Amino acid sequence: MKRSRIFVVSLALLGLTVTILLMNRSRMKAAARSEEVRFLPVTLVQPERIPLDEQLSLTGTIAGNNDVPVIAETQGKVTRVFVSVGDQVRAGQPLVQVDDELKHANFQAATVNYEKAQRDYERFQSLIKDSTISDAQLESGRLAYKSAEAQYIIARRQYEDATIKSPIAGVVTARPVDIGVMVQNNSMVAEVVDISRLKVDLRVAEEDVFKMHEGDSVAVTTDVYPGVTFRGRISTISDKADDGHTYAVQAVLPNSTRHPLKAGMFGRVSFVAIGPVESLSIPRRALVGSIRTPQVFVVDNNIAHLRSIVVGGEYDSRLQIVSGLSAGEQIVASGQNNLKDGVAVTVVQ
Repeated sequence: MKRSRIFVVSLALLGLTVTILLMNRSRMKAAARSEEVRFLPVTLVQPERIPLDEQLSLTGTIAGNNDVPVIAETQGKVTRVFVSVGDQVRAGQPLVQVDDELKHANFQAATVNYEKAQRDYERFQSLIKDSTISDAQLESGRLAYKSAEAQYIIARRQYEDATIKSPIAGVVTARPVDIGVMVQNNSMVAEVVDISRLKVDLRVAEEDVFKMHEGDSVAVTTDVYPGVTFRGRISTISDKADDGHTYAVQAVLPNSTRHPLKAGMFGRVSFVAIGPVESLSIPRRALVGSIRTPQVFVVDNNIAHLRSIVVGGEYDSRLQIVSGLSAGEQIVASGQNNLKDGVAVTVVQ
């Protein structure tokens, strides 16, 4: 019996010892992980003011020359649709037909009244020469004719609006209605985009914009057609800057039949007439996210702070900084993939 108690006590002590060792091991691993999270290794660089390449490249979104939502100026049930998404249409081509039976009847009645009032007025004009009718009767006939003419124009317009047509030549990119759908006045029934010519809207830093002129040549490249260059020109340059001291510049180019571009694609526009520019810049690899919403991590007292910046041009592997950073600040160049705002870092070489 005594020997059994000793065995049970020994077994309990052994179990307690193993449990303590496992708990200590878990605490050590958790502490190690916490330490890793609290002090992420990163490398740092400083924004530098250096001469950048002569050729300035900016990224923008390619848009159609004209993008028109087709709005219904009538209401009623759709009885026919003439086009599908992707169809090429010409200006004035019917897109959707709305029930026009009552509109047609009203137009016919207005036409009859208009023709009758016109004949009556012409007859009154003949009779007034012979003094058969008074001036008051002639004026009454003229007013009746003008009223009937106005009613005729309104009825004709309402009847014609039942056939909704494309205002421009282009490609149908949307058609949210179908047969049987009730169309309301001022609702969109289709969208037509003219991509025979294209445009790219860009924001250009003030150091560069004064070296540009309307009509200057530009080269446009895309990731869709590697090695293919599209030629265009600068069409407009804004005279007013935004809050980031950048100016709106628009480039236009004809669409290619061999390498057709679509609206909404990204395009890189290179301005070949730009001279050397000395600007504050950072390596492209330091950027967090995309060039459309640029951010970087700025390190202060070993704490990483996420900051939004304004980027001007792209020069090979470097980005021009318009605002948001100052020379001498420490920014994360590598290791930012796992970083979050306010996390402590340790600097490695």
